[in-house]
Amino acid sequence: MDKTPADNHLQLELQVPDFGPVKDYYGKLGFRVVWERPPEESKGYLVMEMDSTVICFWPGTESVYSQPYFKKFPKDSPRGYGVELVIMVDDVDSYYQKVKDTANAIEPLKLQPWGSKDFRCADPFGYYLRFTSKHNVLDPNNAIE
Repeated sequence: MDKTPADNHLQLELQVPDFGPVKDYYGKLGFRVVWERPPEESKGYLVMEMDSTVICFWPGTESVYSQPYFKKFPKDSPRGYGVELVIMVDDVDSYYQKVKDTANAIEPLKLQPWGSKDFRCADPFGYYLRFTSKHNVLDPNNAIE
């Protein structure tokens, strides 16, 4: 039985200062807006999906910046350092050809030591994205030997 995004028990939520660049950048990568509530005081949310990958965004409002963790950092600091979003696609070769000119690629498509191809890019707020072919991450055969 195939799982739907609602069956996934992990929710990825990224805090960003502005939904505009998110919708533009991720839209160019093939994501579509599922729903959006514009930022207002402590409210606001953006949900985007591509195939079975769902990413949620929380707006950079004053209520977010006043949270103990976020107020340690300047509002203009990159938020994605040390975070890698792994997005699996059906055909990573053709997907790379489709988005390579707009993806802000950091590393081009290449075969990795663990046997799958991937490429890496950064979104407008510093989140590090790795696009790879679909595989079962629970299978230890996907580890580097």
